[in-house]
This record gives sequence, structure tokens and C-alpha cells, in this order.
Amino acid sequence: MNKNFSINRESGDGVGSSTAASSANIAVELRQAILMGDLVFGQKLPPERSLAVQFGASRNTVREALRKLEESKLVSRRVGSGTYVTFRNDNDRDDAADATSPLELIEVRFAVEPNMTRLAVQNAGARDLDRLEEALIQLENVGDDPKKFSRADEAFHLCLAECSRNPMMVWLYRQVNEVRGNTLWFEAREKILTPERIAEYNREHRLLYNAIRRREMDNALALINDHLGDARTDLIGASSEG
Repeated sequence: MNKNFSINRESGDGVGSSTAASSANIAVELRQAILMGDLVFGQKLPPERSLAVQFGASRNTVREALRKLEESKLVSRRVGSGTYVTFRNDNDRDDAADATSPLELIEVRFAVEPNMTRLAVQNAGARDLDRLEEALIQLENVGDDPKKFSRADEAFHLCLAECSRNPMMVWLYRQVNEVRGNTLWFEAREKILTPERIAEYNREHRLLYNAIRRREMDNALALINDHLGDARTDLIGASSEG
């Protein structure tokens, strides 16, 4: 994750030539670097100004290339933080992600998310909060499908992590979402995510968002702990049914 990445501008063809690169060519070069493992999951890309110098292009051209990569789900751009690789090769998947049970994951979330929420209350800017609201609205609009809700729920909580403005916290929460993609969680969510529980979780998400936007620290911390407590209770119930 800490290795440096630079573009070789000495070759005489393609993106490496001395002519200014187009946004499409830049996107192709960066996409290849990501897929080949030169840029790895969680790694922060160089700043736009550095990429512009390396490619001999304008920052607007670089920005357009990064937008293309984001649309392809290869990177994620966060205002005030930078651009991070979100593509993970299947061969890079950590064995711990498959070995962790849903209840073990909830314990990790108890260790991470209250502090994540505290930082969000302290640090989130107006644009961060707008993005959190957008993620919430998408979550509220997915309906009763457990798979769609789970994906939107992952996005909402990741956006909450981004509101902390702490890159390491964001990286940690990406690992949490990685575990939520394993088979054990898939089996549990089919039992837990009934229409009634989805509606209740969304009510809790809305209250949490309101508390964060209002900078209500104690209320936000109580809400996230209650939310995780409900999730743990539901998981225990699902486990006993199995």
C-alpha cells in the first residue's frame, strides 16, 4: 500500500509518449496499473497535480480520467482526502474475511464505529454530510430486497467512515465491508433482513444522520451503539434459529 507509483514517460508509443495524454489514455494507463497490481487495493493515488505533470496533461484531463475510473468501480475519490484504489483482485482476498463470523464482525464494528461516528461529528464538512445524506436516501429507496439493502447499507456506513476525514478509518471500514461479502454473512442476512427489520434499520440510520448533522455528539454515539446492539441481537436470534 505504501509503494510509490509513477508513469514512465520515455517510451515512444501510447500514453508513455512525450505528447500530452488524453483522459481516455490516462484512464487506460491507470486501469492497467490497477489490474496488474502496480496500484493495489486501498492505495492512495498521487495528487491530481502530480499525475498531470507525469502525464503532461491538464488537471482537468486527469480529473476526467479519474472520473472514468470511479465509474468503473476501480477507484473512489474523496473530497479533501484523495483518490484511493477500490479494486481488489480475488487472489488478494484476506483469509480472515472468510473465516470471520457475523457475530465476530459485530464485535469489531463495536470497536470501530462509535469512534468513527465521533470523528464524523467533529470533522465532517458540508459536502461530506451531503454525500452521507445521498447515501441514506439511496438506502431508504432500495426497498425490501436483502441483497440490495445490504449493499446500500455498506455504502452508507462507508460514507460515514469517510465523514471522519481519517484515511485509516476509511481503510479499516473497507475491511469490514470485505467481511460482509463472505458466505457466513450472506446466509445470516437472508434470515435477518425482513421488511420489518429493514424499516427499523432505516429509521435508526435516519436518526443517526440527523444527530451527526446537528453535531449532537452524545446522541450520535448512543444511536450508533443502539444500532449495533440491535444488529447483534438479530444475529444471535438468527444463529439460534440455525
